[in-house]
Amino acid sequence: MDAAATPAFTKPPAYTIPDNVFAETVVSVRHYTDRLFSFRITRPASFRFRSGEFVMIGLPNAEKPVFRAYSIASPAWDEEVEFFSIKVENGPLTQHLQKIKPGDTVLMRKKPTGTLVLDALLPGKRLYLLSTGTGVAPFASLIRDPETYEKFEEVILVQTCREVAELTYITEMVEALKADPLVGEMVEGRLRLYTTTTRESFERMGRVTDLMRSGTLFADLGLPPMKPETDRGMICGSMAMLNETKQVLESFGLHEGANNAPGEFVVERAFVG
Repeated sequence: MDAAATPAFTKPPAYTIPDNVFAETVVSVRHYTDRLFSFRITRPASFRFRSGEFVMIGLPNAEKPVFRAYSIASPAWDEEVEFFSIKVENGPLTQHLQKIKPGDTVLMRKKPTGTLVLDALLPGKRLYLLSTGTGVAPFASLIRDPETYEKFEEVILVQTCREVAELTYITEMVEALKADPLVGEMVEGRLRLYTTTTRESFERMGRVTDLMRSGTLFADLGLPPMKPETDRGMICGSMAMLNETKQVLESFGLHEGANNAPGEFVVERAFVG
């Protein structure tokens, strides 16, 4: 074949945004470590969700963009949509997502869903939000929602990470909530943050499941072990963490619920990659 007959390289067709996808603008980005970052995008006027739900997001960087499930970290009343993400070097989405800057476009499917919503839990006195890593994202939404404090007398937010710096996102948020005009008075004395690490030395170390089994977590908080009459739980983390934490809650007599059948605890099974 001669040079004249060699086909020229053709760029793939541009992504056409379908009716079920929003194209939103990145408002801000913050990197916490080489593994974690958060970002906020504009919120479509028609977008409605319940605090704790997740949505599929992607980037307009291919004819068929990769979409992944991301828990919405902002509360239902927020004027922007916030996400908290890991960075995966070869992740189909996150290898590109971690490079976004204000002004860039992020795609978001229009239908949110998920089980980490208050409606999926039976009424109770105390709510445990149990997370590892970016699994804290849906709880970042729930602790900023007034309805959480209308339904529960006390909220215990637990996050376990490898290193201390990975706790910064939620630690700063909880501290700032004390001055929040909407929920500041509600969280005072009722929202408790319990953070641990598994690798770097910290005031509290260990996996949340081990700390619950041993009773250390409850002793540290000055609370009795969980029981189905008063306590409710939400779990979000890796698959291994979900399965193990679910077993621990079941050992306390709690039963898993869902949107159509509320129970004493719920589990989120959406993952990011």
